[in-house]
Formats: sequence, structure tokens, C-alpha cells
Amino acid sequence: MAKLNLNRVPMPRQDPKVRGRNFNEVALGYSLEQAQEEASRCIQCPKRACVDGCPVEIDIPGFINAIREGDMPEAVRLLKDKNSLPGICGRVCPQETQCEATCSLAKKGAPIAIGRLERFVADWERANIGAATSIDSPKPTGKRVAVVGSGPAGLTAAADLAKLGHSVTIFEALHVAGGVLMYGIPEFRLPKDIVQAEVDYVASLGVKLELDSVIGKLVTIDELLNSGYHAVFLGTGAGLPMFLNIPGENLNGIYSANEFLTRVNLMKAYRFPEYDTPVKVGRRVAVIGGGNVAMDSARCALRLGADKVYIVYRRSEVEMPARREEVENAMEEGIEFKLLTNPKQMLGNEQNWVVGMECYEMELGEPDDSGRRRPMVKEGSEFIIDVDVVIVALGTRPNPLIAQTTEGLETTRWGTVVADEETGKAVKDKVWAGGDIVTGAATVISAMGAGKRSAADIDEYLRG
Repeated sequence: MAKLNLNRVPMPRQDPKVRGRNFNEVALGYSLEQAQEEASRCIQCPKRACVDGCPVEIDIPGFINAIREGDMPEAVRLLKDKNSLPGICGRVCPQETQCEATCSLAKKGAPIAIGRLERFVADWERANIGAATSIDSPKPTGKRVAVVGSGPAGLTAAADLAKLGHSVTIFEALHVAGGVLMYGIPEFRLPKDIVQAEVDYVASLGVKLELDSVIGKLVTIDELLNSGYHAVFLGTGAGLPMFLNIPGENLNGIYSANEFLTRVNLMKAYRFPEYDTPVKVGRRVAVIGGGNVAMDSARCALRLGADKVYIVYRRSEVEMPARREEVENAMEEGIEFKLLTNPKQMLGNEQNWVVGMECYEMELGEPDDSGRRRPMVKEGSEFIIDVDVVIVALGTRPNPLIAQTTEGLETTRWGTVVADEETGKAVKDKVWAGGDIVTGAATVISAMGAGKRSAADIDEYLRG
């Protein structure tokens, strides 16, 4: 038996000292030689455990073998058979907790770099074929489906339904399609031309895009169903920010991560004055939270010119929900982590601008419902951090607009839509939902998996 190769091919990246001052992509991608070297590590095991770990069930051994054989069109075909957004997934999905975690080589500590190979295939396709890989036109079913929201769940559901022959229209509230992929994730992690190429691919399948269309204001879900749509899929995500509710939180200079990232990413504040989007860039910036959104906010603040950027998180590094890679990138770039630290109040000056943040030191107690150890305040441990901008990245909830304007749609106390986990079917007739609107803020690939399952169930219903 051939000796296992446990050395993953490293991903070339920009130098931390250089990248901390630009918005160009940090990870530079594999060359063909590097991709084939990494692909050759795959032992093509009969169990295919990696496929079980993938929320959209990509034929992972198949596309990796095609890379190894140098058959790139076949690698593209196998990948896009199940995944309409591979250029996005290859960059932002947490493969380390999904397909790579179930890879047979993971037991030895060196799983195949599945995400990097997925990105390589998607980038090869864009460079050599263009986004619109031709597929056989399906026979039209005569059924119309409205998809509300053009984030990962909506794009996936729309693409799958179009491939099945249904007439699909996506309604997007913003002026560009892509949802959180456009407004939430920075250019240096997910270039917007990649997102646009994936959106163009979905449109090439015959999907119609209606931008600047706020459902719940423009028309209601019931009005869509009464105007000739046979089914509606809700994929509007979770765009409503959560706050700490502590004294001083309404001072000037305090952003939600949503507002900050939307200004920077969607409205291109990082290219001011070419784009006339104001964003206050502090000299000393504190970002509260420990997830990917907190890392994105901190790394954007650094690139916009802040002298000092802190991540303030109430647990230890072990409990941080952010991807390991993002934490390491932030640390390499010089962002300071204030762990086991929680804000008590914001401090302002006479003009109501934030100038400081009083914090507690924390210690960890017994595990809570999330399985992570519960943070508790150390009495008498208060101290002050001098800041002039604070970004609150504590998670998000769904916008209540659709729930408030849709009779018969059941929601939880967190504002998420109640839907069947396997099929996406909502309580309301002819309505399905998936992604963050159902789960609360989660991953891109889990939203795509939900869009895929809903599309299959909608198709079954429409043909029934």
C-alpha cells in the first residue's frame, strides 16, 4: 500500500504586513500544479465519508479525481451538478467542520484541502469557460415560483428549480443580488466579482431577477400567490442586528457590524472618495464579538486606517465561533484580542461621541445550553479601554417585515420562521423557507443546503 501523504499543500497568501493595508484577496489560490499535488493525496476511499459531511452532497472524490487526471471540464461538471455557487463555497464555507472533518485522512490530522480544491475548480472555470457552463434546457413545467431574497439560500433554490424546468423570479430588496455575500463579507475574503459571476450563472439558467423589490412593502406573500405564482420560497436571511443593551450604547461612533460592513462592502466606503460613502474610521477601534463577522469588521477597520483594533470577547479563544483561519489571519495582521472581557458601559464626551468602554474581566463557569462554558463577571475587575469607534458584532435575527405582513406564517420568539427541517415547508400553504430566516445566523453552505432541500420539495409539490 502506498504511504499516506499527510502534508497538505499550503495556500499561497499575501504577506500580513502588506495585506493589512489593502482590500485585495488574502488567499491567492492554488496553481494547477499545486491543485494536482493536493488532489493526488486523496485515497479515493470506498466509504466517501466526505460526501456525508457536505450539506449539498457534492461528489467530492469524483471532482478531486478529475483534477488529478487533469480533466478540468469534468471537475466543473461534477462540482456544479450539486453546487451552483462553488467559487463562494470554496472561499467562505467552514470545510474544516464539515467535509474535511469527515475525510478519512482527518484521523491522521491532515484532511484533503477540499475547500481549496473547490475554489480552484471554480476559478479555473471562470478563467477558461466563463460562469455559464452549458446545461441541457429542461422541459418547461409551466409552474411559476417566487424566491424572496438572493442570498445563498435563495440563489441555490432558484438555480435548482430552474434546472427542473420551473419559471423562477427572485425578488431582492437591495440594488444588487447576492444578499449577505455582497453586503456582509469583505472583498479581501470574498471578491465581489466572484459573487457577481455566480449570480450571472444563476441568471443564465433563465432565472429572472427583480432588484429593489422589498417584499412586504411592494407586495405581500399572499399577493404573490394570488398573482400567478404557484409556490414561494423565503430566503431573506437574518439582517436585524442584536445589541448589548448597556448604558451609552446609543453614543455616536458606535456601529452595528451590519451597518459598518454594508457601508464598507456594498456601498464601497473602502474606495472613498471614488464612492461617496461616509464611514467613520476610528484611530482606536473595539469590535465586540467572537464570530466571523467580528473578524471581518476588525480586519476592515484595520484596512481603513485604524491605528489599533481590539477584538473584545467574553469567553476564551477556545470557545470563539469564528473559523480558525480567520482568527489566525486577524492575529497575524496585528489585531489585539482582549479575551474573557465584556463591556459594562460605553463612555462619551460632551458632544456624545464614544471615547471609552468600561469592561469587566470574566471567568468561565460550567457549560451552558450551547455546550460552551458560561462566562461570569469577576467582581471588582472593571477597567477602561480608550476607543473612538465601537462595532457591535453579536449576531443577527430575521427582519420582522415578512412575518408582520404574512398571515398564517408561524415564527418563533427569536423571529425565525417555523419550517420543516427536511423539506423547508412552512406552516403556511404554498410557502417554503430556508437559511438564516429559519435557523438564525449560520453558514453559507447550511443556507445552500436548505435552499436545495426546499427546491426538491417544491418540485415534488408542483408535479404532485
